[in-house]
Amino acid sequence: MAQQELWKLTARQAVAMLRAKQVSPLELIDAAAARIAATDQALNAMPTLCLDRARERAKSLDRLDHNHPGWLAGLPISVKDLNDVEGVRTTFGSPIYKDNIAKRTDAGVMNLEARGALVIGKSNTPEFGAGAQTFNEVFGITRNPWDTRMTPAGSSGGAAVNLASGQVWAATGSDLGGSLRTPAAFCGVVGLRPSPGCVPHGPVGVPLDTFSVSGPMGRNVGDVALMLDAYAGAQPDDPLSYDPPAGSYQHAVEAPIKPKRVGWTAELGGLCPVDNEVKAICEAAARRFGEIGAAVDNTAPDCTGAREAFQTMRAHNMATARAGLLKSDKDKLKPEVIWNIEAGLKLDIDDIRRAIALQRDLYRRFVKFFETHDLLVLPTAQHPPFPVEKRYVDEINGQKLDTYVDWILITSIITMTGCPAISIPCGFTKSGLPVGLQLVGRPRGEAALLSAAHLMEQVFGLAAQLPIDPVVRH
Repeated sequence: MAQQELWKLTARQAVAMLRAKQVSPLELIDAAAARIAATDQALNAMPTLCLDRARERAKSLDRLDHNHPGWLAGLPISVKDLNDVEGVRTTFGSPIYKDNIAKRTDAGVMNLEARGALVIGKSNTPEFGAGAQTFNEVFGITRNPWDTRMTPAGSSGGAAVNLASGQVWAATGSDLGGSLRTPAAFCGVVGLRPSPGCVPHGPVGVPLDTFSVSGPMGRNVGDVALMLDAYAGAQPDDPLSYDPPAGSYQHAVEAPIKPKRVGWTAELGGLCPVDNEVKAICEAAARRFGEIGAAVDNTAPDCTGAREAFQTMRAHNMATARAGLLKSDKDKLKPEVIWNIEAGLKLDIDDIRRAIALQRDLYRRFVKFFETHDLLVLPTAQHPPFPVEKRYVDEINGQKLDTYVDWILITSIITMTGCPAISIPCGFTKSGLPVGLQLVGRPRGEAALLSAAHLMEQVFGLAAQLPIDPVVRH
């Protein structure tokens, strides 16, 4: 296959060719480099490259475990600029760390590299991953390849753009309140937020935190399953991490099992206002579960108190991890980060105690829901892609939103449950922008979730549209 065509392969196709020696890792690195050079001036999704490091590591692939189910055989990937890669610049999207060179590799990336992934670059992210819009004072704005006037969301916006535009075949993301799922929806790719501990990450400032997780992103569900096989597994840096169950996540895609009953909700009982066009597209998509034999009902767990609990715990974690920066570098922090840290510092023990109790009750209600349902289905994003000049969505359907993260509440509430969730493309707005459908599974139910997502991906028939050339509009 000519180099100019290699970027169009899916990750699984590329890995199959690598395993069969039909293409070499160096050829794929060169193909990716050429594609980045051709597209990134319009997108600004991959600000840091480490191509020579990848070429050097390709020389030692023969020493690794080729029999692992997640063996990637020299597949080039991108890593989000919140995750360290030894010897490579990691800025966290912050001027404070604009010259920081990582001394060690993130725990999850260690798994990927041990299984044959070659890191070729760092994807752009907002400062410390805060806010679901990818811009920062170090590298600037990342743009959506479906319409470069629009944002790809965030905070894994660069990763989603890498995939949609064909710069890489697979990418890492991370997700606290929707940072992986929302960009997947905005860019028409697939993003999986796994259960806490499924994919290791760290070391981090709050090592026992169950809110922030790392996860795989790909152009289709099968590629995400392959990436998860490579990504999952215990690492000492993450005390919550655990080894995956026997078998392979790819098997869930290759031999899928149909869900029997799913619950649909547009707005989680009115807690999350959703743009009317997005809502209509997602509801029509949810009803199509009937095409694979699943019963669909208008049922969802009661999410009372979830917003309060999320806002409290997010602020608490932000203050725990970043409070020192208010004293040392406040002038370099963006206003939203300052607000979040200060909100955390104002909390008292009763605030935190109440948030923990609310989260406990929410989790129990979700466990009860999954006694009778296989999945919960709802929109991934409450709003379609919006202009890059806008820092965040402050109004939906005429309803004012209180904070800069309220427009992603529909993913943040799911974060609170600890359940795995995946975003898959399900349609387009009238202006041609992607819309994502969020599927939520049982705790540690990644295999069943991937299985259902793959079946619906076949129903929707949208995965083959990727990758795309950037649609440059001014």
